[in-house]
Amino acid sequence: MKIFLLLDPPTITAQETKVAIVRGKPRFYKPENVAKAKEELKKHLRPFKPEKPLDGPIELKATWLFPRGKRHQHLEWRTTKPDTDNLEKLLKDCMTQLGFWKDDALVVREVVEKLWSDEPTGIALEIEILGDRKEESDDTETTARRNKGT
Repeated sequence: MKIFLLLDPPTITAQETKVAIVRGKPRFYKPENVAKAKEELKKHLRPFKPEKPLDGPIELKATWLFPRGKRHQHLEWRTTKPDTDNLEKLLKDCMTQLGFWKDDALVVREVVEKLWSDEPTGIALEIEILGDRKEESDDTETTARRNKGT
């Protein structure tokens, strides 16, 4: 499944939790801008939601294309915050809430990149259900033995 979300990718992440002291005890909460970022992502993801949740091992490839300023070139690596793992957490949480898969623990392989971009900006996604790993490892072991001459 290939998807392109045409939007300015959020730079806010799910890790941006705040703490308030209520009756002498810490209470953790998500700031309003995190909730807005989640809603924006879900709005763009919703039309691509599969009829039923994906099951089995999943590979997720995500390319985050941020609007470039004057100091960057088109498709230059974005080496500034937010970190890729924090971006992915927000994205996978939204995809899980919408029912793309039963649980984001099913995502066993990820490829994530951040780039500065001229138009279009957004998030390019590729989602693939992977085959049985045992079959792949059996092929790898056979090839390794063959290469060693055993």
